[in-house]
Amino acid sequence: MTGGEGAARGMTRPVVRLLGRIGELSAVALDGLRHSWDVRTWWWEFAGQCWFLAKVTSVPVLLVSIPLGATIALQVGDLAWQLGASSATGGAVVAGVVREVAPMASALLISGAGGSAMTSDIGARHIRDELAAMEVMAVDPVRRLVTPRLWAASTVAVLLVPLVILSAAGGGYFFNVIVQGVTPGAYLDGALSLLRPGDLLVTLFKAWVYGLVTATVSCHMGMTCATSPVGVGRAVNRATVVTFMLVFSVNYVVSTLYYLLFPPGSA
Repeated sequence: MTGGEGAARGMTRPVVRLLGRIGELSAVALDGLRHSWDVRTWWWEFAGQCWFLAKVTSVPVLLVSIPLGATIALQVGDLAWQLGASSATGGAVVAGVVREVAPMASALLISGAGGSAMTSDIGARHIRDELAAMEVMAVDPVRRLVTPRLWAASTVAVLLVPLVILSAAGGGYFFNVIVQGVTPGAYLDGALSLLRPGDLLVTLFKAWVYGLVTATVSCHMGMTCATSPVGVGRAVNRATVVTFMLVFSVNYVVSTLYYLLFPPGSA
């Protein structure tokens, strides 16, 4: 083997490992969605996971969205005042929140609060051999555990989007109208001028995909972690990091395709 061949092989190994990881995650997601039709076997687990995710994310999403919207409004408002276009502040703030901030905030909170709990729960089942015991009893762990978590995470992620939008828009309203003196009519009129119905639909689709990605990564990391408490902890860390990377990557792809297919000035 020549030096060039060794270097090329060394460069291709990380790519092969990355593609293998993506294939494993895709297999988990497809296998989980394949059992979606059998709702009776996972309905109660789905309801419990939805309640848990909503309970651990509803208050943090408010605490994050209100100051986030206020910060965006403060920065955009200062720039708008310098340009003499203070009436456009509401449109810029709400459009940015609806198109990008809302699905990302929803996904990151689902991953940080709910995804880590999913990974630790399934990882604990794995190191106690509960998953193997389920297979021995002819119970598919993917159908019983993964499928309801996929749908619960994606459903709660979609439901968090309106909460993020209202909270961030409220924070922006306070700073632009109360603090900076923009009239309420100008703020609200600008908030509706730049939005299209397709923006909200794409935002909800993004949130659904991000929730699906979060649950897929969390379940996969829990099911493949090392059989020790330390392995579960490391799986939680890996799941959070990988989820963030995948969410930002998917967001870039979906946003790029949306703006290419439907340019902002086309409607």
